[in-house]
Amino acid sequence: MQLPVNYMTNEINTDKKKCGSKGKAMFAYGIIQLGSSVVSALALVAIALSFCSIKKEAKVFNECVEEMKANGRNSSNAVRFCNGGK
Repeated sequence: MQLPVNYMTNEINTDKKKCGSKGKAMFAYGIIQLGSSVVSALALVAIALSFCSIKKEAKVFNECVEEMKANGRNSSNAVRFCNGGK
């Protein structure tokens, strides 16, 4: 038995219609995935920059404690003073 020539053409056209909606869904998924990667990268940059400021603040605090200890205060009083205590 021989199938009509247009039988395969109809089957191919049907498959293309089914793949069209999948293609749109995959495209949307790709865009969402890319967007979430960009947001993650920006969050990591923000965290890295905050670590730099924390490092600078710690350096200033340590210098303050060393200066207070050099002026004759004990360690606990120097730390209290540098934290804003009296």
